[in-house]
Amino acid sequence: MLELKEAFGRYMGRYYASLTPTTRAMKSFAERGISKSIVWAPDRMIDQVQDMLAAWRKNDNDGGPGSSAHLPVMIVATGKDYSPVLGDFSRQVPEPEWVTLPGDPLNRLFQLRQMQGERRAQIVICAAEDETARSMAAQFTLFIAAVVNRRFDATYRFAGINHQWPVMLEATDVPAMNIDSGQKNLTILAIDLTLKETIPLFSGPKSGEQNDGKGDGSADNPHGYPAVGKVISHDLVQNVHSHVADGAPDVPWHQGVPEL
Repeated sequence: MLELKEAFGRYMGRYYASLTPTTRAMKSFAERGISKSIVWAPDRMIDQVQDMLAAWRKNDNDGGPGSSAHLPVMIVATGKDYSPVLGDFSRQVPEPEWVTLPGDPLNRLFQLRQMQGERRAQIVICAAEDETARSMAAQFTLFIAAVVNRRFDATYRFAGINHQWPVMLEATDVPAMNIDSGQKNLTILAIDLTLKETIPLFSGPKSGEQNDGKGDGSADNPHGYPAVGKVISHDLVQNVHSHVADGAPDVPWHQGVPEL
């Protein structure tokens, strides 16, 4: 599920673009580019900040020796674990629902399930002086407090179409906790977030199943489920039509004869 990490990376890019430098170090941080300022931790939460910072300092950031690594730096990570969102916040959709996709020129019929999950995220700010670290942390909490930033969209691609699904922050009044590094001239602040993500699970006919013949059957251009063009229910006693349904999915009907 890389979609959330990619979306959170874009979200952090928005924060980076919103920064107002209040110290000389922050000015350098804001000017050197996001790729040399905010980095991902490799597939785990930042349990050992010192190791991550040591790895950053060994990094070749300017084409020179390891001493070219800059401070301040922000290190971002997401947890490996998964927890379903509680029902009082949202709901899972475990049973497939019939859907058509907005923007699909072939108007294909697919099925959709929906997962609601929680993902832990952690942001660690490392700076040479506490004024810079506090300002970066304070501006991050200000950034997430804005209504527009309390959520962001993750992009999931299916049937050649990009679909935007929301990710919400559980809380925005989060503290930046000091982590004792044991080093002089180094301040480390950690911010913990809980992200509530909505994950779509689209599906179409499997190989060998009946399909609508649309698309080419590839992952980016799948076939859809066959749809009934029209169903007419006929009252044999009164000899009148009682129901007409257009565009219904090809599912069993208790009355009527499908007219294709």
